[in-house]
Amino acid sequence: MPSSPELSIVIPALNAAARIGACIDALQSFEGTKEIIVIDGGSTDNTVTLAASRGATVVSTTPGRGSQLGAGAARAQAPWLLFVHADTILDTGWANEVAAFIGCPTHVDQAAYFTFALDDFSPAARWLERIVSWRCRIFALPYGDQGLLISRQLYGRIGGYRPIPIMEDVDLIGRISKSARVGLKSKAVTSADRYRKNGYLLRPLRNLVCQSLWRLGLPPEKVARLYR
Repeated sequence: MPSSPELSIVIPALNAAARIGACIDALQSFEGTKEIIVIDGGSTDNTVTLAASRGATVVSTTPGRGSQLGAGAARAQAPWLLFVHADTILDTGWANEVAAFIGCPTHVDQAAYFTFALDDFSPAARWLERIVSWRCRIFALPYGDQGLLISRQLYGRIGGYRPIPIMEDVDLIGRISKSARVGLKSKAVTSADRYRKNGYLLRPLRNLVCQSLWRLGLPPEKVARLYR
């Protein structure tokens, strides 16, 4: 693996016991990891125990992904930050790709994200993956479940994650120039449970409506209520 700077990995979590163990296990393959920080928003299951048993630093805070991500970044110590959702598992090969990215000095002013994938073999899942691939190819617009790799220097310059209850990922990526958003080939395999529960058509439509309302200026708190 190429020599590279150290990396702090931040995982926001809330009742994520079903997946967080596998999430952290997949992250152990990167030799340059300085720390794995799980920011727990008040889990009532075994999330904290499972994370701690795998060597992660667990910090408890109030729930809210934006504030949790911000708290994790504030605590992290490495020059590079990787944000990963607790129900996402990075596929084989991600560590080499990340090492190559952060080992290149010119990438300090860029941010990278992984290829969206779901742990579902249904045709509906493949359809959604193609839609996300098109969105990223045309607009370079990843969502939080694709992870975000960013230098602390760039993260600080754009102001980091804001403590908003929804759209924290779109808000942050929008402050990075489109030309500085880099897609990686490695997959971020995310749980499809929410799509199986809410529908492969209904949930993306709801996401699109909420994002549109947010871009039109509706306060994030109201968008969050509509989303729920």
